[in-house]
Amino acid sequence: MSAVRLAVFDCDGTLVDGQAAICDCMELAFTAADLPCPDRNQIRRIVGLSLPQALRQLAPQASDIQRNHAVEAYKEHYRSARYEDRLHEPLYHGISALLDRLALRGTALGVATGKSDRGLIACLTAHGIIDKFVTLQTADRHPSKPHPAMLNAALFEGAAQASEAVMIGDTIFDIDMARAADVRAIGVAWGYHDPDELIEAGAEAVAQTPEELEALIHG
Repeated sequence: MSAVRLAVFDCDGTLVDGQAAICDCMELAFTAADLPCPDRNQIRRIVGLSLPQALRQLAPQASDIQRNHAVEAYKEHYRSARYEDRLHEPLYHGISALLDRLALRGTALGVATGKSDRGLIACLTAHGIIDKFVTLQTADRHPSKPHPAMLNAALFEGAAQASEAVMIGDTIFDIDMARAADVRAIGVAWGYHDPDELIEAGAEAVAQTPEELEALIHG
């Protein structure tokens, strides 16, 4: 196994717990588009996908006009929640310290997320961790996970070969993306998909804690 030069993290469900905000905004978006609201478990299952892809999964029978309306309504509600300081996206316990320890070991850090550029930058800035990352890849500039484009761009910007990188995430979309890019995949147990699903998708292991994750990253 090559030394890890680049560790790329998913955001929601891996670095931060944004499920409450995502569910709230998705429900408001469905109401605005006059669509029946999915239950919250269904919404949590699509966290990590880009908004258009998420809407295709949550509302397969809706028209393109309805789904586009829901996408724009979601963005509007999310922006309003952030500007009005109602957005709750706490860092998972131990994540900031983990990032510091990895950086001290010489590991470059990145993010690959279904968030928008604006949303990711605001989230990482609010937690004071944005400067820890050398590459930030979002759904604004790439196809939705599990397409490997985000991870391929992270490899380029992080000056790492696929064999020198690892993708860390909480959903099968993260694991599938890693496999598509020929990058190691490690799951985390504190997110939105079950550990058994992550292993079945191809994760080499699933960390129960940030400390265990660090050990898994560096073997």
